[in-house]
Amino acid sequence: MSAKVLIIDDEPQITRVLRASLAVQRYDVHIANDPEEGLRIFADWSPDLVITDLMMPEVSGVEICRTIRTQAQTPIIVLSVRNHERAKIEALDAGADDYVTKPFGIAELLARVRAHLRRAPQGTGSQIAAGDFFLDIEAHCINVCNKPIHLTPKEFDLLAHLARNAGKVITHRALLTAVWGAQSSYQPEYLRVFVGQLRKKLEAAAGKHYVQTEPWVGYRFVPEGIERNNQAIAHAEEDPSL
Repeated sequence: MSAKVLIIDDEPQITRVLRASLAVQRYDVHIANDPEEGLRIFADWSPDLVITDLMMPEVSGVEICRTIRTQAQTPIIVLSVRNHERAKIEALDAGADDYVTKPFGIAELLARVRAHLRRAPQGTGSQIAAGDFFLDIEAHCINVCNKPIHLTPKEFDLLAHLARNAGKVITHRALLTAVWGAQSSYQPEYLRVFVGQLRKKLEAAAGKHYVQTEPWVGYRFVPEGIERNNQAIAHAEEDPSL
């Protein structure tokens, strides 16, 4: 069966283009030009993925994310103009999985749709399998490309949270809260140090990049890895977003 995609956007010209592009890829598409209508369709139709504009009158994309997250873990991609960084971060903290900045290329958006529909980690409870990785949470062990890796307890907790959310953009605050607790959400130096250490260990073991920087927002974990010779990788030891 075709994956079901719900698009919520108050700009008809955008929804027309998105509907046509997704339909060509054989997705089953529903359109809502009104946020409240979109939430009603979501409740009745149970889509596999949601694409929503961030800045809409009456009900914002942030509120849409919060509402959906009370009902389901459906992947959500938000569409945002470049100068709305704060609202973009709020949407990610509210439950969005990814964002695409307007103006955007259809090929990029379709690639992100495919990634979120296929990239759910396999396994539940204490074991996580995703891409090159296998983690046993209870045993506190990890294999990368079938090779065991030694991590400190905090490095392991950081990787486990990233692996549970593979492919998603995780904000700095969300990572700090998940790994160090709510009191650490305003101490980003923790994150800079531990992400740097984690990157070095993973890349030394497998020769790939796994933790991408999303500038001014957070990090994205790519469990299948990106080869080192790919110059497009967003990888910086000195992260300008922190």
